[in-house]
Amino acid sequence: MIVVEHLERTYGDGPDLLHANRDVCLQISSGEFVVLAGPSGSGKTTLLNVIGGLDSASSGSVRVDDVELTTLSPRALADFRRDRVGYVFQRSNLVASLSVYENAVLQLRLQKRLTRAARDRTRALLDEVGLGSKLDVLPAQLSGGQQQRAAIIRAVTSETALLVADEPTASLDSVNADGILRLLRRLNDERGVTILVSSHDDRVIAAGRRVIHLADGAIVSDSEASRGGGA
Repeated sequence: MIVVEHLERTYGDGPDLLHANRDVCLQISSGEFVVLAGPSGSGKTTLLNVIGGLDSASSGSVRVDDVELTTLSPRALADFRRDRVGYVFQRSNLVASLSVYENAVLQLRLQKRLTRAARDRTRALLDEVGLGSKLDVLPAQLSGGQQQRAAIIRAVTSETALLVADEPTASLDSVNADGILRLLRRLNDERGVTILVSSHDDRVIAAGRRVIHLADGAIVSDSEASRGGGA
């Protein structure tokens, strides 16, 4: 699903040049649950954003679901994000003026795929994560854990092939964080969603089936490679 070859992401120039990612090479297969781990400033969020189409590589190749992102125009890249990637941010980024249900179907609406079956599927998913009684509630009336659950359902309800999550437990207490991790594992196990998460949270790292550690913008270890699978 994901092939990254010699990715470089830099900011600025001259003496102010910053290397956010350095010569990153990796492959991620469909259905994997991968955690990008490392301390703040290690480049994990930048790598996540480049793979998810929120940021652009300075050089190298990034292919996701057979689409070469580095060749896409800004409009084509926006279409790619809309149609192929579900996002979960550190904070839920729910639209404050929309209800839980309206937020959950927002990506489907943008895709022009909001059919009756899709509406029913979304309601079932929200019910599955304990939000069935909150469909008409605004985000401000939800707890932090409930907001993140709603954001995850928004990310997966359109059945995009890839879900990327940037520090999804960063603002949550341990109970809500554990609930989010169980939900991500269930989506991976039962629905086969490919999940790519960035985090320095030990709980998230322990939940990943594959962990890629970054430092100073480069990959320093990959649990898949240590098992002999390579990347």
